[in-house]
Order: sequence, then C-alpha cells, then structure tokens
Amino acid sequence: MRRRFDIAVAAGAAFAAAALAIAPARAEPAVYDYEIVREYPHDAGAFTQGLFFLDGHLYESAGQYGESSLRKVALETGAIVKRRDLPAEVFAEGAAAAGGRVVVLTWREGRGFVFDRESFEPLGEFAYDGEGWGLAHDGERFVMSDGSAVLRFLDPDSFEETGRLDVTLNGRPLGDLNELEWVEGEIFANIWRADAIARIGPDTGEVVGLVDLRGLRARFSPAEGPRAEVLNGIAYDAETGRLFVTGKYWPKLFEIRLVERDRAGR
Repeated sequence: MRRRFDIAVAAGAAFAAAALAIAPARAEPAVYDYEIVREYPHDAGAFTQGLFFLDGHLYESAGQYGESSLRKVALETGAIVKRRDLPAEVFAEGAAAAGGRVVVLTWREGRGFVFDRESFEPLGEFAYDGEGWGLAHDGERFVMSDGSAVLRFLDPDSFEETGRLDVTLNGRPLGDLNELEWVEGEIFANIWRADAIARIGPDTGEVVGLVDLRGLRARFSPAEGPRAEVLNGIAYDAETGRLFVTGKYWPKLFEIRLVERDRAGR
C-alpha cells in the first residue's frame, strides 16, 4: 500500500499540532523536502512578518507593538540598509511591492501602509476589514491572508477587495495561512505553527504541494537564536530562481532548493 505525507487539518486550525502522519493513498499534493544551498545572517531581533526579494536586496516587515518596522536588508551581510519605523500602536504584518510602492499590513488595526520603495517615505494608508497576516503580489493584484483558509485579492491601486479564494488540502479547508509569496504561478504560504509551506493553485485554491521544512531550526543553536519562534518568511528571486526562507527571531536566513520526495518511500 502506498503511503503519503498527510497533515491533520481542521477548519480554522490547519496542521493541528503540526502533525505529520501516515495514511492510505488518495489524490494528494506533491511533497517536497529541501536542500540548503547557502546560509546568510539574519537579524535575530526581527519578528519577521513579511519578506520579499527585489533589486538585489531583501525587504522585510518586522512586527510587535512598539517595534514594528519596514527594512531593506543586504542579503550577504544581513545589514539593514534602510529602515522605516511604523507607529507604536500598530503591529506590522505582511509586506509586498508593486511598482514603486511597498505595502505593509497590520495585524488587528485594519490599516495598510503604503511607502515609496526607494525612500520609504509614506505615501498613504488604506483600510480593510478583519486581520492582516500575509501579503504578496502576483503581477496584477495583491493577495492577502488573514489567518483563515481564505485568501483575498486586492486591487493594486484602490486596495478594494476584488475576490476571494478558498484554500483546501485534500478537500478540507487549510487555515492558519500566514506569510505569502508569489512563485512561478503559485502562491506559497507559510502555515502558522508548522515548519511547512503550502503551494497553492491561484485558480482553484487547491494545495498542489507541501514543503516540509522541519529541521531548519536545528541549523542554529539556542545561544544564536534564544528567542527563535516559528518559521515565517518566504522570498523569491525571480531573476535567478533562488528561494529564501527564515523565521521569527531567527539568526539565519536560508537559500533552499526544493526536492520532491519519492512517493514510493513515503
């Protein structure tokens, strides 16, 4: 009997306890392990919420009340090249770029901030309902998560909601969708409290792949990352195909290569 990588899923509480179990085979997404291509330094004081790669640099939004910021970061050194602090009363969440702008969501405040990409000078704000978690741009519109199993699409100019996408894994809602990244026609989503990434088809909402990233935290010691929390942060360099991941308060950022797991060996 073939076996598969399965995740215990319940509506609104995906990847329950991040459990990986063996179950009988059925229609299933592909599962990927990873190879580490390279390790880079990362600010262990950054509560990483949003991450993307553009123009040779990483852009990162870091959360926590009174500590939230948008940063432009040198990949090789982890040095902060530019920084814009957000108001103390907001908790920064996901970030994405479109044109010459960078957009940063907030957690429970319902406020989105728009900054000039070069100067980080504020260009405006917009409002939205509910919580803000992750944000990505698919080349035409923004894709937003709110911690549920539903993704929202936002107009890139007005930020009005233009549609929604129900995300499912094997026919069941997959919630706790967090940081997002657009990667070669798919939406990559961190799943909160799980060291895993869901690869989501943008037309159907079906999870077409699962990336098992357990083990990354073993690459640094408690002394290096004493406050290290969950995996969160995906960045893709579209020009070179490089994929980067990190986590909240992690001292390292990893360039990884995905390797599909042998289905016969599951």
